Amino acid sequence: MSADPEPATALELSELGVLSVRGADALGFLQGQLSSDITRLEAQGSQLAGYHNPQGRTIAVMRLGALRGQVLEVLAVMPRELIAPVAARLGRFVLRAKVQLVDASGSWRVRGLVQPHAPAPPSGAVGVTMKAGDSPTRWLALEPQAAPQLTSAAPASAQSAWRLLDIAAGIPQVYARTSEAFVAQMLNLDLLGAVAFSKGCYTGQEVIARAHYRGRVKRRMQRWRTRERAELAPGDTGRLADGRVYRVVESVQLADGRCEFLAVAPLDARAEAEPEGEAAGSAHSVIEAEQLPLPYELP
Repeated sequence: MSADPEPATALELSELGVLSVRGADALGFLQGQLSSDITRLEAQGSQLAGYHNPQGRTIAVMRLGALRGQVLEVLAVMPRELIAPVAARLGRFVLRAKVQLVDASGSWRVRGLVQPHAPAPPSGAVGVTMKAGDSPTRWLALEPQAAPQLTSAAPASAQSAWRLLDIAAGIPQVYARTSEAFVAQMLNLDLLGAVAFSKGCYTGQEVIARAHYRGRVKRRMQRWRTRERAELAPGDTGRLADGRVYRVVESVQLADGRCEFLAVAPLDARAEAEPEGEAAGSAHSVIEAEQLPLPYELP
């Protein structure tokens, strides 16, 4: 499998769902909950954001887009399995805010598009396009379920192709198995513009800011490819040949059986600390893996 699909490739991303945050107070409400600067969302067109618990651990990573109608609606794209728990958790803080949280996954089709320019919406249809990456240029397109379905890949291969592009771009995803497993900086969210250190308070800010200003992040997400056949899934732990313990963030099995993956591990190969939350004495398999570059520099 290649990390560079042909131009104008359309990938059906059925494992992704959509949470609708709608109402006059939608932007202000999300500003107090998510780590990115939501006040810039409409100007930017789309935004990567993290939702964290009070300990700074990432509950979900989502891509946001704004849909301007009679009432502002923010659409948050994340794995379907996280929509209900995230909506329930956010719902605790709505209080008197004019905000509605709705699982809108049944109303929107999510497609990944690999093409140099933003796609035009289907004729007569309302949609949202979010830029999702560069090299190659990628977009998440949200289209009403009634819009014509145009795709060039089966769902399973589409998911793998999109995940592989995310891995090459160093963009993390959080699933039910890894929700609340990592502090924001471990996922490099601060390097991807998903954390704003100049904004006001949001859930988890104190811990995330402390790690930023004190420079105490010793483990970060890095990219590898196994040298032999391997099956890895998000949440799996193991040990690299140099002794470092890793925990998988995202993974894709390649056509030849090897696995390309993102995992959180110590930056220093001499470090042997266990991942936070791992039980002492748990078994770790040792794998031979080649470390691959990320498109951004780790501190």
